[in-house]
Amino acid sequence: MTTRRAFLSGSVGTMLGAALVSKVGAASLPEAPLQPSAATMPPLPPPNGRPYHPVVTLNGWSLPWRMKNGVKEFHLVAEPVVREIAPGMKANLWGYNGQSPGPTIEVVEGDRVRIFVTNKLPEHTSIHWHGQPLPNGMDGVTGLTQPGIAPGKTFVYEFVAQRAGTFMYHPHADEMVQMAMGMMGSWITHPKNPAEHAVDRDFVFLLNAYDIDPGAYTPKTSTMLEFNLWTFNSRAFPGIDPMVVRRGDRVRIRAGNLTMTNHPVHLHGHAFEVTGTDGGWVPATARWPEVTTDIGVGQMRAIEFNANAPGDWAFHCHKSHHTMNAMGHQVPTMIGVDQGGVSEKINALLPSYMVMGDKGGAMGGMQMPLPENTLPMMSGDGPFGGIEMGGMFTTVKVRDGLARDDYRDPGWYRHPAGTVAQEWTGELPPVTSAQGPQADASTMTVTRDGKMQH
Repeated sequence: MTTRRAFLSGSVGTMLGAALVSKVGAASLPEAPLQPSAATMPPLPPPNGRPYHPVVTLNGWSLPWRMKNGVKEFHLVAEPVVREIAPGMKANLWGYNGQSPGPTIEVVEGDRVRIFVTNKLPEHTSIHWHGQPLPNGMDGVTGLTQPGIAPGKTFVYEFVAQRAGTFMYHPHADEMVQMAMGMMGSWITHPKNPAEHAVDRDFVFLLNAYDIDPGAYTPKTSTMLEFNLWTFNSRAFPGIDPMVVRRGDRVRIRAGNLTMTNHPVHLHGHAFEVTGTDGGWVPATARWPEVTTDIGVGQMRAIEFNANAPGDWAFHCHKSHHTMNAMGHQVPTMIGVDQGGVSEKINALLPSYMVMGDKGGAMGGMQMPLPENTLPMMSGDGPFGGIEMGGMFTTVKVRDGLARDDYRDPGWYRHPAGTVAQEWTGELPPVTSAQGPQADASTMTVTRDGKMQH
């Protein structure tokens, strides 16, 4: 328990566990800013303390602090929030300071940090500072290193940010529920020397997933694998903002995985190197070029690349079901099935019925009625039509001539003449086929017993 004298002097002993704030101490709590918007906020330059180049939180923001006797003080409020997953859908989640994930915390290596955590949830909680070297009593594991933070109470954590790198925070209390409800946030500890590991643009976000029935607003917290909404920072495409960079920039993208499965994250148009994990920076001699890196459960990865190719480049999880929304996994495959007779009978009862899946899964621009507060499975319009993606998908927009801190969406890329794939209208060579009889797929159907016939 923090003594009144110790609190008022601004010196909480590091050997104490996460402590309950006294009534006297609560009167001097720093503000707890709220952020209702789901848009990507501009980076937060440090108003005081050691200098650093701030990160940009994708569809998020960084938490302001105050300096008190040389200590950086932050205030997190754990509370129910409403998060827009994408335009047309909102979710009842739990998070911090008005959003899920909570705000990114940015500090500098060597900073003494004090974080006040107020619990406005209906049950106890805690915060684990994932990957941080710190005193055991500040590790945030309910029942092991501290009592839970009861509803309505405020605890204080204090430690020195000892190692530069990419970290995250999340509860270690009723984790199955609280993390499934969206309680998590990013933590960046910048190097003491700003020239160390310097990049031009630095992005961060968390991978998270939800199971929300069509028409519902609240996640099902007992789901283990069958999630239907795969998100970057609790946003699904087309609601995920692009990452805008200048041509020639050295770019870092930091991502942490707090879902229940791994995610092979893939960048188009560029090769990158994995330069950091939540355990520290990867030595230059241990790096190799990649275009996809797998981020396991509970891991963080920092990748870096030189943005040398202008364009709108896809950035996404390479598991195909993770780039869809409201995905059902029990849908039968109907490719090649003749539904003509059945559809005529159904149309007599339901005039709006449409045959689907007989030629593949593409929706082809069909607009189907959806339950309230439900996203289409594939959505998003591009300069050449429907992008047919959802979930964990966005773009890295590389442009010439941007200002150093200009992160505004520049619109779609204007391709130089002759650089876009197009239909060939010239003469075609004779069509040849492999030896042996070949079935004409255009005339094949599937009978009721599952056999193929012409």
